[in-house]
Amino acid sequence: MRRLGRLGHQSSVLIYGAAALSDVTQDVADASVQEALDGGINHFDVAASYGDAELRLGPWMPQIRDRIFLATKTGQRDRESAWREINASLERLQTDTVDLLQLHAIGDLAELDLATGPDGALEAAVRAMDEGLVGAVGVTGHGSEAAQTHLEALRRYPFATVLTPLNPVLWRDDTYRAAYEALVEETRRQDAGLMTIKTVSRRNWPQDTEQSYATWYEPYDDQARITAAVSWVLAHEEVSGIPTAGDVRLLGMLLAAERDRIDPAEAERQLAGDDAYSSPFIAMPF
Repeated sequence: MRRLGRLGHQSSVLIYGAAALSDVTQDVADASVQEALDGGINHFDVAASYGDAELRLGPWMPQIRDRIFLATKTGQRDRESAWREINASLERLQTDTVDLLQLHAIGDLAELDLATGPDGALEAAVRAMDEGLVGAVGVTGHGSEAAQTHLEALRRYPFATVLTPLNPVLWRDDTYRAAYEALVEETRRQDAGLMTIKTVSRRNWPQDTEQSYATWYEPYDDQARITAAVSWVLAHEEVSGIPTAGDVRLLGMLLAAERDRIDPAEAERQLAGDDAYSSPFIAMPF
């Protein structure tokens, strides 16, 4: 467990990435949620845009709502659309409140301007917090500009949490690393919770290759490299948690990786041996 910034919640370092439930049956979802709970996960992260994921989590809420930290996201950019989506998420999740509502996919300044400007989605999120529908407001995003964009987001509004990309291959980029380190400094100053994504991303799917997982990037799917990636990211003490990958078949390996972490220097050496290891943001499909 690690403290989720000033929210104070002791979140499991593995966060259940409910994007994995976007296109599965309820039976498959039930087995995956149970696997997560059995593995000690107490923080679940979903989004309105994740297909049927909120609907798959909803039936669990009467049983587990009081013992998990529940986060969802709105990808809308204007106030009215975001307000409708927040309320629809609560209905789909079968709950009166979520612990965290995140402005989703804020990966560059243009998206940030839309969401935080006049009549933007941030106004709906703050209203939802004021009315007790959400406990706190955070920000998420993908892309090579995400870290610097999230730094600017924290300058505009005191977001309680940030969800930004980090893995060894991104860290090797001097520009990205500098932006990430600046973001870390600001999250510490504000005591915002910092979570990171794309832990087990290997690369973009190669062209003319069958996409064998539900993730939009090609993930690592062998235990040794998943363990290396998880170990390396969690060696960063500023990171409160990492969402699990968006395919139910990878959850077990992520749970095993967290249990059996290795030295981060050894993890880096293992991942450095993969010539195909690259940023997932070279050709994002959205």
